[in-house]
Amino acid sequence: MIWILQVLFSPLPTPALITLIAFGVVISLWVMSRPKPVFPSVDLNKQSIGIEGGARRAAILTDNNLISYYFEDAKTLYEVFQRGLHASGNGNCLGYRKPNQPYQWLTYKQVLDRAEYLGSGLLQKGCTPSSDQFIGIFAQNRPEWIISEYACYTYSMVAVPLYDTLGPEAIVYIVNKADMSVVICDKPEKAQILLENCERGKTPCLKTIILMDLFDKELNDRAAKVGVEILALQEVELTLSDLSKGNPKGAMLTHENVVANAAAFLKSIETVIYSCGAKVGFFQGDIKLLTDDMKTLKPTLFPVVPRLLNRIYDKIQSGANTPVKKILLNIGMTLKMAEVKQGITRNDSILDRIIFKKVQETMGGRVRIMVTAAAPISPSVLTFLRAALGCQIFEAYGQTECSAGCTFSMPGDWTTGHVGPPLACNIIKLDDVEEMNYYSSNNEGEVCIKGPNVFKGYLKDPEKTAEAIDKDGWLHTGDIGKWMPNGTLKIIDRKKNIFKLAQGEYIAPEKIENVYVRSAPVAQVFVHGESLRSCLIGIVVPDHETLPEFAAKLGIKGSYEDICKNSVSFLTFLVKDLHIHPELFSVENGLLTPTLKAKRAELVKLFQKEIEDLYSNMQE
Repeated sequence: MIWILQVLFSPLPTPALITLIAFGVVISLWVMSRPKPVFPSVDLNKQSIGIEGGARRAAILTDNNLISYYFEDAKTLYEVFQRGLHASGNGNCLGYRKPNQPYQWLTYKQVLDRAEYLGSGLLQKGCTPSSDQFIGIFAQNRPEWIISEYACYTYSMVAVPLYDTLGPEAIVYIVNKADMSVVICDKPEKAQILLENCERGKTPCLKTIILMDLFDKELNDRAAKVGVEILALQEVELTLSDLSKGNPKGAMLTHENVVANAAAFLKSIETVIYSCGAKVGFFQGDIKLLTDDMKTLKPTLFPVVPRLLNRIYDKIQSGANTPVKKILLNIGMTLKMAEVKQGITRNDSILDRIIFKKVQETMGGRVRIMVTAAAPISPSVLTFLRAALGCQIFEAYGQTECSAGCTFSMPGDWTTGHVGPPLACNIIKLDDVEEMNYYSSNNEGEVCIKGPNVFKGYLKDPEKTAEAIDKDGWLHTGDIGKWMPNGTLKIIDRKKNIFKLAQGEYIAPEKIENVYVRSAPVAQVFVHGESLRSCLIGIVVPDHETLPEFAAKLGIKGSYEDICKNSVSFLTFLVKDLHIHPELFSVENGLLTPTLKAKRAELVKLFQKEIEDLYSNMQE
């Protein structure tokens, strides 16, 4: 045995021998400390079951009866919060912080008391405990947002979110559509926007604005001139807390009450969290301080959009900038990916401490579960991050009209390329889309959803409601799906955003855009085509951080603007020609919706000259 070791190791220099021995120790410790894998609750080869009519339900159900609640004592959102109070033993609930300070917490009882006081105050201001009473909430995410929301739920009123970044006209539309007499704001600047609409006679229904932050006498005087009362949130809570009209009652809130804009994907996560007595921490309100907030909060559950995951992936890859680092990363990923495939996810192994600790700590170092939705994510990125971050990353799919979610990947299923089976609260079927050559007989078609999580319609808009929900109660999503052999759903196309080129070819631009945004130097892209043209053109916004380094490798140097002017040649792929635009599309400049989807009509309008020039250049 000794002579074998001599033959193997005698030619090696001492540093190499030490490195080899150290690496052997690392591998040994890694093997010995491996935890037990997570076993799935269903057969992963049969995650959904076909039922009568061609639809499929979750295999986790024992029969065809869909669930409408999980806990017997939590059938309304008000009861959900009450359950959280008891489950946590009146533990911490909502957290907030100021710069360079630790998180401060409100307990479940404090949140419920403040919600009851505020709800009581709303009744005293003339609001009625009814699902026809709409209360606007015009604020960033913060504890007072949740308190305002549950004030509505406590007295059977409806909370209507107004996005921070909605334009004045959209706010006018929503206030009038819901006949809002009360809007709760976080900052005086937002109250100014509302008052400006009142001064122009655009929102005659608005009578009361309640502010979370401090405001001055000038704002009060301005409001008084148009018959609007300005109140401080805490004043409403404190002054009116003893004037409660009867005992609180929870609203039976599905989309029946909250309608189109009242739910989002995060809301689904929050509901689960509150029912189990967990706590939620809010960021300081500045996206630039988000990393600092995460390091301070150290979250265990983190809902995330794919774009952020792509950024994390790119950061890890660019960090391996030496041969030694690349070797370590490759070895670490090989070993950890092997664990992921066996159902093992962890962030406390010796490999994590040596290779992945730094990136894990940027998110606090304690994340156990991440949920991603809202856009597609590359299978390779998803697998890589499950290993590198050492946490379970689930992929979900849905939309506002089905209370945010309708599918969710199963615990223990670490395959990629799908969004999981149907949730236990809904069934899904695929409808034929003949013009795109998708047929349910081939397990392809438009994704249609039915179940207690599907909304009842758009507020005061029966025409659009009829477009979304057919006579049999199926919600038509506009997305094209495909049933995979294991019973999971894969989103493969988009029905609504398609157009036909001159040669009769149908194009789904989002599929091409998703190819482009996976390129390191690309931050955003807009692909456009017209029925009288035979090819596509594109508008590309480069990534400020990665473009210079990427361009340097191709021999292109200069300022960011100079690189943009000279980058067309290496980005032209799948489209015939493109224009480089240096400014990001955003909600603020009107090019993205509040849910960060491209406003295609606005983009066409803004870039009309560039589009015409691109097509003209092709003809020359």
